[in-house]
Amino acid sequence: MKSASPYVFIDNCNEVMEYYHSLFGGEITNIQKSNDGKCLHAELHLGNSIIHFSDTFGKIQEGDSVRISLECESEEEIRKVYDALSKDGKITAELQDTFWGAIHANLVDKFGIGWLLNFQK
Repeated sequence: MKSASPYVFIDNCNEVMEYYHSLFGGEITNIQKSNDGKCLHAELHLGNSIIHFSDTFGKIQEGDSVRISLECESEEEIRKVYDALSKDGKITAELQDTFWGAIHANLVDKFGIGWLLNFQK
């Protein structure tokens, strides 16, 4: 496993991220916006840690505003983790190839913990 980081889904993402940046310092990077200006993805780097942020797109379930982002080291690893976490869980985005050159999936495990799985090819 390469890393595990929090991923925050929140309305007014840019405002929230700027608040945490002013509070903690660090560096905001990798800002990706949708055509309507909402934040698809951004990162706040704090030392060796990253907090990922995104605007919400539609209604989210209570308790689903923070997920754990797992960056896997291989296709074999992501498939193994996906199979294990999806057993008795709820898949919200199937394991698939993405436009950003990764294999990615979203799911909620049997304990109600949300996961974003990613393997950058």
